[in-house]
Parts: sequence; C-alpha cells; structure tokens
Amino acid sequence: MYSSITARALVYDTYGEPKDVINVHKYEVHAPQGNEIVLQTLAAPINPSDINQVQGVYPSRPELTTELFTEKPSAVGGNEGLFKIVAVGDQVSNFQIGDWCIPKGVNYGTWRTHLLSTQDKFQKLDNSALTKTQAATIAVNPCTAYQMLTMYADLKKGDWFIQNGGNSQVGQYAIQIGKALGLQSISIVRDRPDIDELKQQLYDLGATKVITEKENAAREFGKTVKEWTGGKPIRLGLNCVGGENLTNMARKLGQDAVLLTYGGMSMKPVTLPTTLFIFKNLTAKGFWITENGKRDPILKEKTVEAVLDLYSKGLLKEVPVNQFKLDLESLTDEKYLETFHSALQSHGKSLIVYE
Repeated sequence: MYSSITARALVYDTYGEPKDVINVHKYEVHAPQGNEIVLQTLAAPINPSDINQVQGVYPSRPELTTELFTEKPSAVGGNEGLFKIVAVGDQVSNFQIGDWCIPKGVNYGTWRTHLLSTQDKFQKLDNSALTKTQAATIAVNPCTAYQMLTMYADLKKGDWFIQNGGNSQVGQYAIQIGKALGLQSISIVRDRPDIDELKQQLYDLGATKVITEKENAAREFGKTVKEWTGGKPIRLGLNCVGGENLTNMARKLGQDAVLLTYGGMSMKPVTLPTTLFIFKNLTAKGFWITENGKRDPILKEKTVEAVLDLYSKGLLKEVPVNQFKLDLESLTDEKYLETFHSALQSHGKSLIVYE
C-alpha cells in the first residue's frame, strides 16, 4: 500500500548558469486521491532550451512558485522526460501502475525523482516497443523534425529537402523521417578530418546526399545539386545554423520553396538574398515546437503518436545520447548534483537515467 515518497528535484530560485543556481530540494509526495497519479522518473534529458530557461533567456519559462514548499519561489528544471506510474487515485481511468507516460504540456519540470500530478496532464506510451531513451527524448527532436517535414510544404514522395546541421539531433531524425516518408534529402555538415566517416553514418541513416560547408559555399557545386535532383526544385529548407551557411543553402532552394529556421548555432543572423524573395517567391518562417504545443496541445499528442508509429515499424532509430545513471535507492543530494554537473559538461545531448 502506497503511503508517501521523499522526492528530490533539481530547482532554481534565481536565473543564472545551471552549475551555479541549481540545487537539490527534497519534498514529500503523498498518496494520490481522486484523479491524481504518482510518477517515478525513468529518464530526463538536458536540452539546450532547458539550460536557457535556467539562465532566464528563453522566451517560455516556468513560473517560480512555492508549490513544492521551497523557502523561496522556485522552479524545477527540464521540459522533457519519461515517467512510470507507481500509484493511482480511485478515480483514475487512463492509467495503471507500471504504465509509461510523458507530459502533455510544456515547462513541466522533469528534473526530479518523483511527482504527484493528475492523469489529464500526461500522455501514455506503449512501453512494449520503446526503449527508455526513445521515450524520454521523443517530444522535442523527432517531433520537431516530423512537424517541419509535414506541416509547411506539401511534399510528395520523391520530393527534395535540404538542411544544415545534418548531424545534429534534429538533423539525424529529419534524415530518417524523410526517408520513411519517401523524401530525398541533402544534408550539410561542417568540414572535419573524419568527414568520410560522418558522411557514411548519415548515409546509413538514410541520407540521400551529404555535403560539407565548403561544398555548400562553392557556386559551381549548384550544378552538381541540379544533377542529383534531376532538375526537380528543392521545396523545403531546414535551418539551425544561420549566417553564410544558410545564405549558401538558400540559393539551392527552388521556386515557391519554404525555408524554416528552428535554431541559430552559429550565432549569426539569417541573411537571405532579396532575389530569392522576388524571383523565386521564397517563404521564410520561424519554427518553435514549444509554441506549436502551446497553441495546439492535440497536435503535440498526434505528432508523438506519429513518431511512435515510425519507431514501432522499425523506420526510426534513436539518435545516441550520453547517459548518466542514478540509483534511486542509494541516491544522495551530493550524488544528484554531481551527476547533473557531469551531464552539463558532456558534449552532445545528455540523458539522466533513474534506476
């Protein structure tokens, strides 16, 4: 019989660098009543947007409150995570003990060991066909790729799209989802000593063509691209870099193409030739999956279901992450913070796994 659990959460009461402002807060999670559910965290990633929220520079941020009985108004970090139901109230009909689920909304605060919530705030996942990593990271990167490929340009099988940041998390999901949808892709990556190895990794995921920034910048390379596409226009561009990289990529887009910007890793502005707007009728838009989820929560659920279907059919592989494991039985405040700091310093996407 469930009584209560002492939970731990990574919280902040002021904005700043996560290593400086994140602290561990302990609180009691009481037995659920009515439509309440008690959840144990199975895994929660650290995304760049999570860090920006703690820094106070991200447009969408959770409110600082004393809901968890903190001394000062605080928020729990993290937006994405996988949870397991460990107790249910007597009016809960959507979940059973042992079910996996993810938050339906944004700014939920996933960096914690346990929480008490209500059944309407979570979406159930079929854990028979998913790994913890796939489930914990499903709501941001693969859903971003899926929405960009399906919502903004009426792409048909055989159509082409081009993207920079081809080896990013979103880029690798876009390659795979594009292939599953019958689309052809050109992915741009940075020049590097092991470029042949990287290109092969992306080809193994289903990339049609992979080019370097140097090739992207060469004007004569446009002829090669036209040969690849057989003269078909490239109708969609996905930008997460900006700067000269984007400008060169945009020149390869065809008539009436759509260009989506969802990131700016170079920290340089989006610069587009006027001629693309006048003579090619280019449409340039921003993409923010957080706002899409706020505007249409059902869309988020449907996108998750579509990605789940691709996983279940073996058409999508999880993009590797750096895992940091925690033993809940022996967990201490010091170990929690130490593991979090290690995950922060890791290169690439980090995932804290609770065992």
